[in-house]
Order: sequence, then structure tokens, then C-alpha cells
Amino acid sequence: MTAFSIYNKLETLPDNLKQEVSDFVDFLLEKSAAKHTEQKKAVPKPGSAKGKIRMSPDFDEPLDEFKDYI
Repeated sequence: MTAFSIYNKLETLPDNLKQEVSDFVDFLLEKSAAKHTEQKKAVPKPGSAKGKIRMSPDFDEPLDEFKDYI
């Protein structure tokens, strides 16, 4: 189906149906864009956060607040 044949069919429709066709075309464009962006999402690589997270040297030491319970 060519764009010209679609245009000819569109021209024969009443105005209210032309608006419905326009809304449907907008819906299809949004759906296509959403599907396209889903495919482009980056997949994190193992080890890519190396060196970005640091823990204090006394991380495993008991906390003063819990001395009564130890």
C-alpha cells in the first residue's frame, strides 16, 4: 500500500473519522518509539562499578550502642 492510496482513502473519510485516524497514527508512533528505546537500554557490564563503592576500615567492628547486648 502506498502513501498516495492511503491519502486517497483518508480524503474520503468524514472529519470525525479523520481525527480518529490521526489519533491512531499518534498512538502507533508512540508505541514504536517506546519499543525502540527499550531495545537501546544499556546492559551493565560486570565490574563496571569497581572502585566506586568504599567502606570504612572499621566497618566490621562492633558498635558502641550495642555493647550492652554483647
